[in-house]
Amino acid sequence: MRTGKDLILASKPFTRENKTKSWLYTLSTLFFLIISLVSTYTFEPIFVRLFFSVLSGLLLVRMFVIYHDHQHHAILNSSKTAEFIMYWFGIYILAPTSIWKRSHDFHHKHNSKLHVSDVGSFPTITKEEFEALSKSDRFKYLAARHPINILVGYITIFMFSFCVNSIVKSPKKHWDCGYALIIHFAFGAFLVVNGGVVALLLTLVLPHLIACMLGCYLFYVQHNFPGASFKLRENWSYDFAATHSSSFFKMNPVMNWFTGNIGFHHVHHLNSRIPFYRLEEAMNAIPELQNVQVTTFSPRCVYSALRLKVWDPESDQLIPV
Repeated sequence: MRTGKDLILASKPFTRENKTKSWLYTLSTLFFLIISLVSTYTFEPIFVRLFFSVLSGLLLVRMFVIYHDHQHHAILNSSKTAEFIMYWFGIYILAPTSIWKRSHDFHHKHNSKLHVSDVGSFPTITKEEFEALSKSDRFKYLAARHPINILVGYITIFMFSFCVNSIVKSPKKHWDCGYALIIHFAFGAFLVVNGGVVALLLTLVLPHLIACMLGCYLFYVQHNFPGASFKLRENWSYDFAATHSSSFFKMNPVMNWFTGNIGFHHVHHLNSRIPFYRLEEAMNAIPELQNVQVTTFSPRCVYSALRLKVWDPESDQLIPV
């Protein structure tokens, strides 16, 4: 079984991009998203608009994965047109490039590494560290990992953590975060004035709520699941973190399409330059990527993952508190 550099090198052939596919998937997803969002505003009756609102949320997830791949330089890396599209999509989804790329790159370099800043990920501390916290700090830690935080990630994570906190801490570095907030609320005001509260809810709020909730949950469960492994810096390795601290989220073909194959998350963490449409191909071709932890949308799996809170070094696993 290959490990370390040998395993990473085995994944390298799958980083080759098919630019025709990249453009086809990017432009078709963007087209469907725009049509769906317009439909939430123009169609009647209300249940038709509601259908397109939910569809828009799912399409936002797919477009976000494409945006995420572009930020990793996996697709359309040299295209100014793609850069323009992705920049403005980042603004629209409240994950501007200045904060998203920095925090997400950090996550990839430190995934499942104990005693490292939780930038770009949900915080994880040891049982002993948790017991040493004050009551207020325990509350803050548990709140960050609470299902409600995932449920309303649109507000708590995307709006406040990504945008508000970033612009407050470093306005010169993250001015695009302030820009994103201004545009977001201006668009919301436009919808209220021209279409009322229903237009605001169906065209802006619900799609963002669905997309951010699903995105936050997938991000959480693919690194916080029974069997996930966390290591101290001196025992940590990039390939081990990919294969033992990132899950394979098994989905049906429809959800695989809407989530841009992000369920093959362990493959993505082994080599983030693999385009999303080649992740399954890479997994099928590399035996070392086939015997990994599996997560699903089953109620049992969701419950098992969400109840995990701290790392217990004695039992070598995540546990509830």
